[in-house]
Formats: sequence, C-alpha cells, structure tokens
Amino acid sequence: MRLKNRSRLIPWYFAAPGLLWLLVFFLVPLLNQLNVSLLTGDPEAGYELTWAFSNYTDAISEYWPQIRRSLGYAGVATVIDVIIAFPLAYFIAYRAGRWKGLLLLMIVLPFFMSQVLRTVSWQLLLTDNGWIVSRLKDVGLVADDGRVLATSGAVIGGIAYNYLPFMVLPLYASLERLDRRLIEAATDLYASRAVAFRKITVPLATPGLFAGSLLVFIPATGDFINASLLGSTKQYMVGNVIQSNFLTVLDYPTAAALSFLLIGIILVGITIYSALLGTKNLTEAAG
Repeated sequence: MRLKNRSRLIPWYFAAPGLLWLLVFFLVPLLNQLNVSLLTGDPEAGYELTWAFSNYTDAISEYWPQIRRSLGYAGVATVIDVIIAFPLAYFIAYRAGRWKGLLLLMIVLPFFMSQVLRTVSWQLLLTDNGWIVSRLKDVGLVADDGRVLATSGAVIGGIAYNYLPFMVLPLYASLERLDRRLIEAATDLYASRAVAFRKITVPLATPGLFAGSLLVFIPATGDFINASLLGSTKQYMVGNVIQSNFLTVLDYPTAAALSFLLIGIILVGITIYSALLGTKNLTEAAG
C-alpha cells in the first residue's frame, strides 16, 4: 500500500472503535426496535412481523395527549432554563473572577447524585404539609386547599431543575470564548452596553444557546421520572407511556412505535430550529 493511501486510512483506524461501538450498541438495537414496531400479536400468543404500519397511526390517535404534553412540558422547561442559564453563565464568564471554578463545580455537583434521588428530594420539599407549600399558601400563591405536587408546574419545574446544567455549560463555553475586544470596539463606537449585548454578545452566544436547547429539550421530551414522582396520571408524558407499555402492559409494538414517533418529531423540530437560527450563522459564530 502506498504511503499516501495509508495516510488517508489513519483517521479511519482511530475512528474504527467508536464506529464499531455505535454499530453494535446503537444501530443494531435501533433496527431491532424498528422491526418490533411493525409486529402484531400479544405476549401470550407471541408476535409476528406483519409490517403493521397501523401501529404508528394507532399510537398517535391513542396517545396524542401525552405526546403533546411531552413537547409542551419540554418546551416550557427549555425556555425557563434559558432565562435562568444565560445570566448565570454570563456572570460566571465575566464577573465571577477567582470564584469561577467553584461556581462551575456547584453547577455540576448535583450530577454526582442520581436523578431519581434529586427528584425525590423535590417531592419531599413540595409535600402538601411542607414548609414551602405552607409559605406559598400564606402569601396566596396556593389556595388553602391547593397543592403543588401532582400539578403541571411541579413536573415542569422538576424537568427545568434536572436539566439546567445542560444549558448553563454550553452557554458558558460560548461566552468564555467570546472576544471581549469586540464589545470594547462597539462601546468605543458609541454603542451602549445594552446595544453591544444585543448586537454582539447574544449572536455570538447562539451556538451555546443552540447546543444547550437541544441538550435540554431532547432528553426532557422523553423524560418519565419527573412526571412519575412530581405529577400524577394527569401529567403523564409519552415517556411514561413507553415505559408502561414495555415493562407492564408488554405491548412492545406500540411502545416501539411511540419511540420512533418521538425520534421523528424531535428530528423535524431540530431541523426547523436550526433553519430558524441559521446553520451558516451557527457555524460562523462557532468558528
């Protein structure tokens, strides 16, 4: 083999273990679940491949409220995380000074604990007779016979809390890389701090915003822990339905069909979102 051809193959040698891993543990299970989504039958009689594409239409018609609720909860939680994360990341990048490392550690520290335990902690904090709910009742934010648990607000709050670091860290990385001389140049040209922030800081932080939004929205859409622990059956999301169909009802074709429907909806949403932000602008800002 000629030296030139051998040098071209070197990157593939390095990529081979990762590609093999993706093939065995991602592509093969994905194709298997695609096959399962087209089966018909039941756990007792067994399942048979009949190319039942009706599983998809039946899943949409039966579980559309849960699909819509999942997208709504994930969207609202993502917006909440943006509102919280942007000023937090900005402060850490530009104002934290020597406390920067400590603040970043505090952001990632909750990940040293299981998400289930973190969510159970919120369940204990928001209990009907707890201190927080009692104070909310005192100021009239919760009715005397009202509650916080088993509400949409509790589920959305739990999702926003659990996935907040996924928004903060990409935004911090984008803001930390930003050339501050651009802001100084804008102010030298008589732009106010607000104008410089809107015209320079926000556009250049768009890659971090894009990455953070995806890192929050995608797992939040398929989340089932927060709805199980902080909500009730009225707040169940599509992740709860998939879990139930796989582990309890044993309706594997419907569960697999719902999984692929969720993947398809998310991919379409990502395509639209990237088109709205502008892929060219994202790559130029990231560069």
